[in-house]
Amino acid sequence: MPQLIDIEAFLVTARTGSFSAAARDLSVAPSVITKRVGRLEDEIGSKLFVRSTRRLTLTAEAERMRPRLQLLLGELDEALSGAAPPERGIRGHLRIKSPTTVGTLFVGQSIVRFLSENPAITADLQLVDKSLNPLEEGLDIALGALPQSYASVIETPLCPYPRVLVASPGYLARNGTPTTPNELVEHRCLAFLPVGLSWSFESNRGPIVVDLHATFTVNDSRALVSAACEGLGVTSVPIFLVQDQLGSGELVLVLEDFPISPFWFKAMVPRNKAHRPEVVAMLEHLKAEFDVPPWERA
Repeated sequence: MPQLIDIEAFLVTARTGSFSAAARDLSVAPSVITKRVGRLEDEIGSKLFVRSTRRLTLTAEAERMRPRLQLLLGELDEALSGAAPPERGIRGHLRIKSPTTVGTLFVGQSIVRFLSENPAITADLQLVDKSLNPLEEGLDIALGALPQSYASVIETPLCPYPRVLVASPGYLARNGTPTTPNELVEHRCLAFLPVGLSWSFESNRGPIVVDLHATFTVNDSRALVSAACEGLGVTSVPIFLVQDQLGSGELVLVLEDFPISPFWFKAMVPRNKAHRPEVVAMLEHLKAEFDVPPWERA
């Protein structure tokens, strides 16, 4: 039977994309990771990575085995966590992912408050502007508002994540104001890359989906706000990022009769980690802090 350290070496290498990165993550030499992965390959009789000078690529067999091995290690971790005596209190280490903007403005502060109340817990917070499968990435909690869902991952809605369509008065004066979503195909659009180039709107007749030809795409919503303020086009952003600009008139709402289809800010937890005390405690903390969205309190 493969040793658990060999399985861990494979999973961390698959997540990080290289033996050297996995070695840093596990605090061992790269040669140790190579040896452990090779030992696992010998055990199963199949190659797990296609090696090149630039990167490692998972083989088909590795893709098939990865989620099952991740579940196996997760279940073992849960069993060992459950064996801890209750008098130890809540302790452990949490790996959390959040989108960059909301993480910088709100999530980071929330986690700091949690850690100050629970000094026996440590945490890593990764700010990443794309949806990640927390099971495959070895995360305990993945926060985000994108609609992707994953097998063996439990979703907990935290709060609505309202977005609005905005542009500068100068841009609209030069290019006209769209009155229906379909008119956006004639406009310069500024798009949030992880969402893609299709915008969905609500109407009395049901959803309207518009495929855009974007003139600027970026994975940071604050850059979109700056571009819109410079008059470069129309953009869709979380409302909390443009409240000041809307108040000052630097930006104005566009297509108010066709609200953007709603997102929900949510927490995604691998099923095999959902009962760990530190994960449960963090989720309860986040639910309480986001029950009234922090951008509304501000």
